[in-house]
Amino acid sequence: MKTNATRILDSLGVRYELREYEVDPGHLDAESVAAKVGMPAEQVFKTLAVRGDGRDCYFAVIPGNAELDLKALAKLAGERRIEMAPLKDVQTLTGYIRGGVTVMGAKKDFPVYLDETAWLYDKISISAGVRGTQIVLAPEDYIRVTQATVADISKVKDS
Repeated sequence: MKTNATRILDSLGVRYELREYEVDPGHLDAESVAAKVGMPAEQVFKTLAVRGDGRDCYFAVIPGNAELDLKALAKLAGERRIEMAPLKDVQTLTGYIRGGVTVMGAKKDFPVYLDETAWLYDKISISAGVRGTQIVLAPEDYIRVTQATVADISKVKDS
């Protein structure tokens, strides 16, 4: 399946693999997706749209088994605080629906912050821009294509 994200990767000559999975609207979380594409949740990265005081939006890309450290991202972005973009605004901001948000091919080029744990893996998985398809690629390629800032922006989920 071709998406805006895969077209961008193709145009730049980036090697990647597509992994398709059955979509269950009740289970769009990264951990469910990871199980369906046969990868550990910490290697399947979710893309979150967040807002700061001074900017429309940022993208935070973190492991599927983690949660965003809002304070760390706010400090990094030079904001007093960061909060999740309301779900009702995500499609308007990014051009993508929940469960299909990706940085590549988004409506605007918002700043991208990638959790540093991406460096632990030869390959990471990100949304292809639609529910049901993941792109598996090298973290260095993702960073180069998205101009991501790599930093410690996630923490272990509270149980």
